[in-house]
Amino acid sequence: MSFDETSNEGYSGLFPKKGWPQRNYRFWRYRLLPQILKKREGESRLAVMTPPEEGMVRTTWIGHASVLVQFGQHTVIFDPNWANWHGPVKRQREPGLELCRLPELDLVLVSHAHFDHLHKPSLKVIEAAHGIVVPKGSGSLVKNLDFASIQEMAVWEECEIGGMRIVHTPSRHWGARYGADTNRDYGGFLVGSGDRKVFHAGDSAYFDGFKEIGRREDICVALLPIGAYEAPSGRDVHMNPEEALQAFEDLGAEFMLPMHYGTFPLGNEHPDEPIERLIAEAERRGIADRVIISAAGEGVEI
Repeated sequence: MSFDETSNEGYSGLFPKKGWPQRNYRFWRYRLLPQILKKREGESRLAVMTPPEEGMVRTTWIGHASVLVQFGQHTVIFDPNWANWHGPVKRQREPGLELCRLPELDLVLVSHAHFDHLHKPSLKVIEAAHGIVVPKGSGSLVKNLDFASIQEMAVWEECEIGGMRIVHTPSRHWGARYGADTNRDYGGFLVGSGDRKVFHAGDSAYFDGFKEIGRREDICVALLPIGAYEAPSGRDVHMNPEEALQAFEDLGAEFMLPMHYGTFPLGNEHPDEPIERLIAEAERRGIADRVIISAAGEGVEI
């Protein structure tokens, strides 16, 4: 499959699939209502402020799709979200890091405009020396959040910011925040600092684009979503754990860090299911030693 240099060919569409009322009932009955009274698990930690050892990169999963990445000379954060609620959806795990005590950031990157990825209250608190990067069409959403700079990027666009190489990659998802604003782009980001490259997929169903990204880039760590695959809408917009591992192998990355699970119940699957299936499939494929499963707030040097 070939990919146009200026457009995202993985648009998932907006309309729910047949059987939506029944799936939506199960979602409210078995996922949303029980979690309202459930106490949040975990606790917030202090981030490691010092950079990793020379030639290493430190990744810290904060929860959901929020990941802090510390290179030797640069520190970035992807999709920062410290929300306690998204509408009726309650956060099930405390953020792994304290929002107001992060290391000095060089850059913020937001994969798409959905409320669980572009969380304005969290972004309002965060400062970054070189501002924020968002997909094309989403700059207006962050223009009043006091960032030093706002950079919009189209799919496959590449730029250098503060000595880091940034590439906006395609995904199979959608980017509208409100429904009608389908002009907003979406995708993942690759960030390179020194000889280390980290890839954050954003939200995505499985698609052939992962092979193309892997063909173009030598990736050290792939941050890949593994949850919300039993969407109440029935749409094919998120990977299940087995598909995420296939994407990992397609990318040819050295290591994988799972994300987008165990924080906000957004699918009909049991909250424990994604990580259990990931471990089982990684062992079956013989790649468990390359899949890094860390607690929220735990920094892992690679």
